[in-house]
Amino acid sequence: MTTDDDSAPFGRSLCAMVTPFTGSGALDLDGAQRLADRLVSRGCDGLVLSGTTGESPTTTDAEKAALVTAVREAVGNRAALVAGVGTADTRHTVELALAAEKAGADGLLVVAPYYSRPPQDALEAHFREVADASGLPLMLYDIPGRTGTRIEPDTVVRLAAHPRIVAVKDCAYDLLGTQKVLSRTGLAYYAGCDEQVLALYAIGAAGYVSTVANVVPELFQAVLDAFDAGDTGRAALLQRRAVPLVESMMAAGLPGTVTAKALLGALGLPAGPVRAPLRSADRETTAGLLAAYGELAADAAQSQA
Repeated sequence: MTTDDDSAPFGRSLCAMVTPFTGSGALDLDGAQRLADRLVSRGCDGLVLSGTTGESPTTTDAEKAALVTAVREAVGNRAALVAGVGTADTRHTVELALAAEKAGADGLLVVAPYYSRPPQDALEAHFREVADASGLPLMLYDIPGRTGTRIEPDTVVRLAAHPRIVAVKDCAYDLLGTQKVLSRTGLAYYAGCDEQVLALYAIGAAGYVSTVANVVPELFQAVLDAFDAGDTGRAALLQRRAVPLVESMMAAGLPGTVTAKALLGALGLPAGPVRAPLRSADRETTAGLLAAYGELAADAAQSQA
């Protein structure tokens, strides 16, 4: 279910959903359905499946397709489903895009090819080939810290002319570059770094794709609601209140999927272990995550009292 709003084609409050596994490491489709239903019921209008947080490097093609099918069954048309299909291989990425379309995805998340570090003309050709391959709208994923390759603003501007390239998940930490693209295109920008949700929204982003939303789906929705209501002071306050949890989950030396799964598991929600080469969080780390989560919950309860 893509939205009719061109400014937010996949909704505004998207969760980069973890991929639940059983204790033995198998794909847990029942857990995925329960988690997806919880996220959508608590306000997420979009889910990104098989992204970095969804452990896409260690799930099979068949598992990725099965996940889309199962989550679509669970949430129906209540939320847009964006399937992560990016790989280091253009041909493989096209295959995953076609499989995601067949499985029921509403859109595609395509990261810059990693490790090989293609130059900008090759990068542009890669995205165009993937966009040409299916009928689904595409979200570029710019995260040079992981891929080794920046999707340069001028490249994004050229790609915006493609009718199916409609959005960007922005993890480039370049506010000037983001504003350059926003001023020259109609692309929908989504904050891909939780600490930048309000900053990017304030300069015209459509919303966010959040890992922290796995645990607290309402957290950044409240930030955007306050900003939309004209209460920028409250929006800033709510963004700042999120800092301890965001820092614990996203900036404490572990990948977000590790911390998200640790906290979900501690709260009795579907998650399971991570797959190697990642390793599950230890007890001390999990205790720290729970403390940050409890601090945020206490602040929220106090503000509502």
